[in-house]
Amino acid sequence: MAFKTPVFPAVDPEEFVQRPFFERVKVLSAFWAQNGFGSPRVLHLLYILKLVGLSTIGGLLVVTTTSDIGGLLDVRQWWDEPIVYQKLVLWVALLEVVGVGGAWGPLTGHFKPMYGGARYWLRPGTIRLPPWPRVVPFTRGDQRGVVDALLYAAILVSLAVAIVLPGAGTDALLAGRPDVTGGLVRPVLFAVPAVLLALLGLRDKVPFLAARGEQYVPVMVVCATLDFTDMIIAAKLIIVTVWVGAAVSKFTRHFSFVVPPMVSNAPFTPRAMRLRHYKNPPEDLRPSGLAHFMAHVMGTLAEFVVPLVLLFSTNQELTLVAVVCMVLFHLFITSTFPLAVPLEWNILFAYIGIFLFAGHPAGEGYGLLDFSEPWMLPVIASALLFFPVLGNLRPDLVSFLPSMRQYAGNWASAVWALAPGAEERLNELPIPVQTHNRQLQALGYSAPMAEMAMQMFIAWRSMHSQGKGLLSVARAYLGDDLDTYTVREGEVGANLVVGWNFGDGHLHDDQLIEAIQRRLHFAPGEFVVFWVESQPIHRPLQEYFVMDAALGIVERGRWDVRDLVDQQPWLPSGPIPLEVTWRHPEHHPAYPTASGEEALA
Repeated sequence: MAFKTPVFPAVDPEEFVQRPFFERVKVLSAFWAQNGFGSPRVLHLLYILKLVGLSTIGGLLVVTTTSDIGGLLDVRQWWDEPIVYQKLVLWVALLEVVGVGGAWGPLTGHFKPMYGGARYWLRPGTIRLPPWPRVVPFTRGDQRGVVDALLYAAILVSLAVAIVLPGAGTDALLAGRPDVTGGLVRPVLFAVPAVLLALLGLRDKVPFLAARGEQYVPVMVVCATLDFTDMIIAAKLIIVTVWVGAAVSKFTRHFSFVVPPMVSNAPFTPRAMRLRHYKNPPEDLRPSGLAHFMAHVMGTLAEFVVPLVLLFSTNQELTLVAVVCMVLFHLFITSTFPLAVPLEWNILFAYIGIFLFAGHPAGEGYGLLDFSEPWMLPVIASALLFFPVLGNLRPDLVSFLPSMRQYAGNWASAVWALAPGAEERLNELPIPVQTHNRQLQALGYSAPMAEMAMQMFIAWRSMHSQGKGLLSVARAYLGDDLDTYTVREGEVGANLVVGWNFGDGHLHDDQLIEAIQRRLHFAPGEFVVFWVESQPIHRPLQEYFVMDAALGIVERGRWDVRDLVDQQPWLPSGPIPLEVTWRHPEHHPAYPTASGEEALA
């Protein structure tokens, strides 16, 4: 990789963009296996500077200067101060909801400018996505109003105020930790942003998820309602639920396909090691034995077992070993620069693991049976498990974030296909940025190079299991016309339209497409979306739909996940078997599948 310039495949960009679609996928997926996104190293340096300078050192400076815990360099004095844990959670939540935490920068499709977030959510007139508009009063519609912008601004202010105000002592804190000097953040300062986030989330689920509400709102609630010792034990339950929930969600065939492209994007991993994660690159890009080992032993098994050790261990040495394991786990993920770039989240979780389990061991009064009231354990545990259990059984009802399915590869996903020239019309939307191609050209890319860079996201998606299914549906629906369409990754499209996405296909499902169509009035065939729901944990099937923005949903069907695992990203044997369960009576796909025709017969 060059330091200042990106790396591209060794082809002529103008000739490349004229090739058939799946030829392009083959070239770009093979390129990704060796080079990842091909980002210049200066980009990774920029991410590191943001993480270390703004997020970490900046956060610690704010925390240490606003709390009576010593200076920034007095690490021994403040590392296990409860107020540091509390304020760092608030700090990262603030960075996330502003838009400068995860889902920031070129690796998420934010090129120029490098973030969405506040640019969109402080601006009346932009698109909002209410989660239950037919159920919750006063939430219908898809246009952000002045009240929405003010509510969002109030969240920013409430988080900032909670961070900068000094802590206060409590009797419970004095009894449990008489050595503490910084006190605790006042409960009301947690309650206010939690309530505001919930209210805003009912009007627009995007900023709520961007704030990582499923992770930080539970922390805010326990800090606002529980005494010190109960708060620490509940905080342990929260982080273990995140870890174990993520591990359970990886008990599928999808996760092995996540690791190779993630490792390929790690800038400091030698190229030979990247390629060892594939069976026989560039001709066979299925996960190798090493990839399966990294996924399900170093990943799934470790993320399941080690947190349970932390939760139940009363042995100091064993606890410290487990803490080190989880710190290394999060540092490894950080080093790969995954496309959603949740770098702040991973570093925060590494610190939280140290604070909660090394600083407050179970054997010293912070175990599960040390709650002050016996009802707390079952009630808190049940509340934390509700959405992960529901989300794995009914993924259509719950975002993959509250379902705790981070990195699982089992995500609702989409591919957008726009007829020639149709993508330019997205600039007519009420968004504060230009389309991605224009952003890249403003950075000096030629039009063909910008198009190649955008198609890199499709190559990345094609290397995952559900990408093979989505491209199969696109091929079956559009046939040879697919070669003429502008094909975009739905996650990147959502980043453009609503300002944020972290891999959740529920943010760019039919609700968003309908909102776009109400504003742009595409003609039939101009904007076609291929969308798939996550796989339920107890069934090997995934449900998909095809949506023409002008016509609505024109086809529904499903595929068997077991048919994905032996496919190459470029589908050399053609589309996987698809079972069509419903089709618009006037819709005729280019290449109807046998199983689909039989289902409709």
